[in-house]
Amino acid sequence: MEGRYKILYKGGQGELVEKKSRFIATTRPVKTEEEAAAFVEEIKKKYWDARHNCYAYVIGERGEFCRCSDDGEPAQTAGRPMLNILLGEEIRDVCVVVTRYFGGTLLGTGGLVRAYSGAVQEGLSNSVVVEKIQGRKLRILTDYNGLGKIQYIVGQMGFTVLNTEYTDQVAVSLAVPFDQVERFKVQVTEQTNGKALTEDEGVLYYGVIDNKIVLL
Repeated sequence: MEGRYKILYKGGQGELVEKKSRFIATTRPVKTEEEAAAFVEEIKKKYWDARHNCYAYVIGERGEFCRCSDDGEPAQTAGRPMLNILLGEEIRDVCVVVTRYFGGTLLGTGGLVRAYSGAVQEGLSNSVVVEKIQGRKLRILTDYNGLGKIQYIVGQMGFTVLNTEYTDQVAVSLAVPFDQVERFKVQVTEQTNGKALTEDEGVLYYGVIDNKIVLL
């Protein structure tokens, strides 16, 4: 859907062992290629004694920036399979580095592809991925009689309230996806007989984690 895509919200780490070789996958949210490069260097310094530190990243709403590296492994056996996992999961603004400590046994091309791909999946399983939604912040002004109707509409449409202010009237602030703004406004007008006012406070980007809104 337009204006929605998955991003890495919180990085994590996962590990896979294949024939005594350790594959440690570390993920981190990144918004620029410079951030991704800095993260790769950080991991290389942390695991300076490892045989390989392969990486892949995807940045931008449409994955405009993506790159990968085998870091000395046979061509197409590490970086590309790692990148394919990220692209397949359709996750953006993510960088993953897989560190390999050689266990003494060669894995072969197929074995390396499976190991690096599996390590990335392990890393992602210990990370937090969220759907980033582009929407608008709306503020609904209503009297106390209309509050229940507003709450009903919000519940029916599955929105999460950002804030509620109680004075001589009630102001309800919420994030509404772009594609549902007009429908929501119509519902508010119809259900309150035009008594509730809707103020548009601009664009915002948000996600929902554990039924709570996080601004992105």
